[in-house]
Amino acid sequence: MRLAVNPTRMELLKLRRRLVVARRGHKLLKDKLDGLIKEFMKIAEEYRKLRMAVDDELPYVMKLFVLAEITSSRAITENALESVRQDLEVTVNPRRLMSVNVMKLEITYGEATGRYSLVHTSPELDIAISTLREFLPKLLLMAETEDAVRRLSKEVEKTRRRVNALEYSFIPRLHETIRFITSKLEEMERSTTSSLMKIKAQRLARESS
Repeated sequence: MRLAVNPTRMELLKLRRRLVVARRGHKLLKDKLDGLIKEFMKIAEEYRKLRMAVDDELPYVMKLFVLAEITSSRAITENALESVRQDLEVTVNPRRLMSVNVMKLEITYGEATGRYSLVHTSPELDIAISTLREFLPKLLLMAETEDAVRRLSKEVEKTRRRVNALEYSFIPRLHETIRFITSKLEEMERSTTSSLMKIKAQRLARESS
């Protein structure tokens, strides 16, 4: 389908300039798409490994707290955890990845002022708490990587649509319109040349008579 423009030389020049810009834009977008896909595959693989590690470790962390409760009692374990409760703040810092905004998560712990009795609690509770502290950064890293995968996936799809729109719709329409206008201008030029030749022949005929 051609673009709705008048078949004039001015429009032909404009369309040729637009075609040059469209081809350049298509190349830039195609290069961007290739880079996005490459980065997406790398991040997706990283996320897969992190997810597997988290899925493997989470049951172990939960098991430690269950063991701590079994070896002492739920009441003692809950009181101990309550006594060492501390605030935990997750800060979201935006960063750029292949021109895509993704999040960087950081953990900040508040001050722990209380302590629990080592006599009444089980050693498993100490292990459970320290293991959970080590596990949380891994969980957040997995979360931010999963977010990056989703955002990169959306950007890949958006860029692919733009590349396809240029490659299979806009640029072909420009080509077709340029050919149409060129054909029309050539036809008009032949018609004008033919008219001029007829006028010249009539003039020569009058001059010779």
